[in-house]
Amino acid sequence: MRCVIARYPFELTKSGVLASMKGVTPELVTGESVTIGRRRYPVKQVGQVITRQDRRDFTSGEVVRAMTRLGFTCHDHAETAPSAVPTPLQRASALLGGIASPEV
Repeated sequence: MRCVIARYPFELTKSGVLASMKGVTPELVTGESVTIGRRRYPVKQVGQVITRQDRRDFTSGEVVRAMTRLGFTCHDHAETAPSAVPTPLQRASALLGGIASPEV
């Protein structure tokens, strides 16, 4: 499939993207991401690997559009941990039978 990323045309295939990302360790996902194989990668990392361009040269939207057209699953933002997760201090206090105050 032909797509334009950072004003440059690229011929991308799903198998080509899978081969390019094989062996690449995913970075920490903080924004938009794409699932490739069993791993979830930041879209900027994927764009850098498949285009060999600097991440500042393209937008995440361009990569998301291309990956979606190739059939990959894209995600808007990183899933955050539930807010009800106790802090280590609260957990320790609960184990000791006390109530931890949030003001420490």
